[in-house]
Amino acid sequence: MLNHVSIGVRNIARTKEFYDAALKPLGYKCLSDGAESLGYGADAVVLWIGKTAAPVPADKNSGLHFCFDAPTRKSVDAFYKAALGAGGKDNGKPGLRADYGDNYYAAFVVDPDGYRLEAYCGAKA
Repeated sequence: MLNHVSIGVRNIARTKEFYDAALKPLGYKCLSDGAESLGYGADAVVLWIGKTAAPVPADKNSGLHFCFDAPTRKSVDAFYKAALGAGGKDNGKPGLRADYGDNYYAAFVVDPDGYRLEAYCGAKA
């Protein structure tokens, strides 16, 4: 249904370091790298990130988050570790979320700009 999502950040260089590290374990990479914008995906850009002086303020109570498909549970674990190592904050350690489904394995982080991110794998262990 969605073709892409765009978010705004103040510091493109810091954002690139974070997303390069966090998304690599999931099989995603920077496909478009400009002075004021970045584009991430596997085969096509699905997440656009642009430099702006007025990004949307972080609000943990807004319900807004972005969930990335992960090929394996190990890649969810690697996403979490890489995101924290690149300046992200914990928002839910990797593990099964029985409330969401029998095989819902996910991890949650907050990026340096306050965007809430999730990596999810629905495959059986």
